[in-house]
Amino acid sequence: MATSGHDVIERNLGMMIVLILLVVAVGGLVEIVPLFFQKSTTQPVAGLKPLAPLQLAGRDIYQREGCFNCHSQMIRPFRAETERYGHYSVAGESVYEHPFLWGSKRTGPDLARVGGRYSDDWHRAHLLNPRDVVPESNMPAYPWLDRNSVEARDIAANMRALRTVGVPYTDAEIAGANKELAGKSEMEALIAYLQNLGIVLKSVR
Repeated sequence: MATSGHDVIERNLGMMIVLILLVVAVGGLVEIVPLFFQKSTTQPVAGLKPLAPLQLAGRDIYQREGCFNCHSQMIRPFRAETERYGHYSVAGESVYEHPFLWGSKRTGPDLARVGGRYSDDWHRAHLLNPRDVVPESNMPAYPWLDRNSVEARDIAANMRALRTVGVPYTDAEIAGANKELAGKSEMEALIAYLQNLGIVLKSVR
């Protein structure tokens, strides 16, 4: 009985692995490569500015403490999503984010538009003891953030590294970064970062 080409592939494990990898690679390139040439994914939205040094330090703390494990920064383009959280997330908001923190996990609420929604005092109380402001919260407290000073020595190097991948920091901004962080607590830095989330598109409906 004649053997079809399909049978040959099924019986040859090595060939099947190579062909699967080839199909996945081609499919990935077809989907991913065009994104590098679309303005909507490579150009910042109007009004977007790079994170200030204090906000950037807060973002590092946000990552260090694992906040992104429970909080998404991605609002899906569905009616229920936009009615609850605001304008859906767009790629142009995150062009200065390396890495971006959209995520998909929502143990806690989405934070993509949290900037300006609450006062600094509310955020501080929430981080010190979440149940004081959200009784049903299962989030742990972060009291050490109020005691720890921001580590400023690496901020200029961080900004220079980000500039190499396209974040438009100026020499003056980098030179003044350490001074901006002087005397600031990790709590203040994290709150500064949270208060910046989503403010560019927050008023768009």
